[in-house]
Amino acid sequence: MSDEKRVPKRIAQTLINSLKGGVVPRTGLPYITVGRKNEIEALLHDVDIVSEGGASFRFIVGKYGSGKSFLLQTIRNYVMDKGFIVADADLSPERRLQGTKGQGLATYRELISNLSTKTKPEGGAVTLLLDKWINKIQAECMEESKFLPGSGEFSLEVDKKIYFTLSSLSELVHGFEFGNILSKYYHAYIEGDDDMKMKIVRWFRGEYTRKTDAKEALGVNIIITDDDWYEYIKLFAMFFRLAGYSGMMIMVDELVNIYKIPNAITRQYNYEKMLTMYNDTLQGKAKYLGIIMGATPQTLEDKRRGIYSYEALRSRLAEGKFSRPGMRDLLSPVIRLDPLTPEEMLVLCGKLADIHAGLYDYKKTLDDKDLGDFIKLEYSRIGASENITPREVIRDFIELLDLLYQNPNLSINELLNSDGFDFAKPDNVSDNVDENFVEFTL
Repeated sequence: MSDEKRVPKRIAQTLINSLKGGVVPRTGLPYITVGRKNEIEALLHDVDIVSEGGASFRFIVGKYGSGKSFLLQTIRNYVMDKGFIVADADLSPERRLQGTKGQGLATYRELISNLSTKTKPEGGAVTLLLDKWINKIQAECMEESKFLPGSGEFSLEVDKKIYFTLSSLSELVHGFEFGNILSKYYHAYIEGDDDMKMKIVRWFRGEYTRKTDAKEALGVNIIITDDDWYEYIKLFAMFFRLAGYSGMMIMVDELVNIYKIPNAITRQYNYEKMLTMYNDTLQGKAKYLGIIMGATPQTLEDKRRGIYSYEALRSRLAEGKFSRPGMRDLLSPVIRLDPLTPEEMLVLCGKLADIHAGLYDYKKTLDDKDLGDFIKLEYSRIGASENITPREVIRDFIELLDLLYQNPNLSINELLNSDGFDFAKPDNVSDNVDENFVEFTL
């Protein structure tokens, strides 16, 4: 690998460790992105629509380990570079879209705690965003007003500017209250009242569970609840635009945790909330907001427990007659991830071999034929054509690289033909594998 293309060791370490552990790294994805060009382009088209004041809703559907989370993370990094605010959350038994014990509010709290920007990609950006908005308002007033900053007249001008700016929020549900609390934050900011600022941030995070607590702390008689948390997501999207950002993208993964809910009525309530979000984005009731959700095929298609069990969603999301593997309609609400091809996996393994060699400071010894032998072996497993996922291939390959690095006298052929690679034995190789399986070239 040439010096100009060498991956910094800090990022290389994160990439190798994350992929070996079966999770998607938060940084360094451009170094290993392979395939998914059409899917990425389709999602980036949505990003353009959102930045112009529209809204979008997409489902990313694929098997475990097929690359859903990787695709979500790739889009996440891209949109932050484009000036978007990003919030992401994985659903769980404690986090749903709707619940009787605050599970919907728990999802909202997770999204808000994970608010990220290009300058704060690790999340926790609420205070930063509020302060940046105030600085933007003050800067605009300094340009437009003849009053000096810090004077009573200047403060009054800023108040007027805030009122005028936030008036556009009043058309949304809870918009007036949202704007009122933002105004309170401004006054706490200029007065240096850190205690009040923290109380307001707690309110925005959905941490008040009783109206009496919010009334005592802030003088407001409203809190964010399990029923209306999504309304505040729409308000945040509008507010972030007013604060100078391109819009807001929220990413919700692991919808399988709704599918697993044992109570049918509770599942239906969650699908009803999903339908509300879907309808809002398509009907123009949300602005500057993009929503992407990740699901497995079973979570989507099971007509007894899955999303398709809710007829209103099934009729909107069901695939048409003409789509098929290899030719999907990527403009539809559902983007189905076809498996990466062996050729694409070969390119990815080549990238990983370079990164691994750079991380541990050794000269890469694997050539194109070695990589081809490994990929052919992986795809020769019985049932591999239907069931193998990038996650499995990547983990096997990194293990292979680790063993070769730790045992320099061992050749790749010895390792691939060893008892440890049981699937490589003749009895475990599919009868359907073509001897000329694929022509492997980088």
